[in-house]
Formats: sequence, C-alpha cells, structure tokens
Amino acid sequence: MSTTRTRIIASAIIASFALFQSSAFAQMDHSKMGEMSAASTAYMDAMTKMDADMDAMQMTGKPGADFAMMMIPHHQSAIDMAKAYLASDEKDPELTKLSEEIIAAQEKEIAFLKDWLARKGQ
Repeated sequence: MSTTRTRIIASAIIASFALFQSSAFAQMDHSKMGEMSAASTAYMDAMTKMDADMDAMQMTGKPGADFAMMMIPHHQSAIDMAKAYLASDEKDPELTKLSEEIIAAQEKEIAFLKDWLARKGQ
C-alpha cells in the first residue's frame, strides 16, 4: 500500500474515532443530569473538553503526528476523570489505586507525546 494511501486511511480512522466519540457523547441520555454527583459532572465536563480540544485540532495528514496530537486530550480526559474520582467522597480502594495509576501513566505518556511532537517539528 502506498504511503499516501496509508496516511489517508490513518487520518480517516482518527477522524472517524473523534466523530464517533462526539456522536456517542451527544446521544447520551442527559435527562438524568440532575441525579449526577459532582464527580459524574466532572466526568462529563472532561469528555466535553476532550471533544472540544479534538474538534479544534488541525490534522496534519501525518499518521504519527495526528495520533500523538489526538492522544494528548484523550489522556488528559482520563487524568481529569481519575482526579475527579479521587476528589469524590467514594473511597473504593481498587478504584483509588487505579485512578492514581491512571494519573501517573497518562501524565508520563502525555509528556512523551509532547516531546515526540517537538522532536518531529510538530
């Protein structure tokens, strides 16, 4: 397969993922919003911010750069959601441990992605 075709397919996959996420989020049942905890509201806010950040991105057509750029808000959303869980009054030890691991891992990956983008001139 040609490099150009591979890039087009990769860009289409990334764009489809972003569109699916935005579409799936828009189709969620928001009628239960009044029943949501502060943490649940923060989860929704994190998803909304991720969607807005992804929608605002200018795709380069380069699969690696587009992947790295799209993963940053995706990972940041996971961090924001994990922090919201930790700030909640629910202190399940397994979810607390997982939230702490998510924050550490995703922060490390965001740093890697930003460094990778900078090294590639993006």
